[in-house]
Amino acid sequence: MTTRFRKSRRQRGTRYCGWGQIGQHRQSGSRGGVGQAGKHKHFWIRTVIEEPNHFGHPQTKSHHKISVKKWANLKDLDFLYSKFVKSDTESRTLDLTKLGINKLLGGGTVTIKMNVRVEQISRRAVEKIQAIGGSVISNEHHSE
Repeated sequence: MTTRFRKSRRQRGTRYCGWGQIGQHRQSGSRGGVGQAGKHKHFWIRTVIEEPNHFGHPQTKSHHKISVKKWANLKDLDFLYSKFVKSDTESRTLDLTKLGINKLLGGGTVTIKMNVRVEQISRRAVEKIQAIGGSVISNEHHSE
């Protein structure tokens, strides 16, 4: 077909070139929006096919590898010792890991000489237990 018989040549000089009276086919409304518009609405199928990972974000990782779920202060040790350690044993070891306590903090004072087993312990707690003649069995010393 020759160029002079094409519809676009016939419509040259007309105001809207066959797109109606109100100026359709001019702005971006005829395309469904500009840029990323409509990806969650009317262009959803295109989004799923072309960019399935467009929405969302990668999961964040925790900065703290070891989370302390349960802790106790030194002022609680006397009560825990009297409750869970039998008086006839000679070892005098209070195992806080069996009680579900992850960390021992240095708040308060302790009066009974004992051996304490715990996963994490603060520096002040170690100093106070060793000051009265006790000892600490821990995976990690001096964690603040």
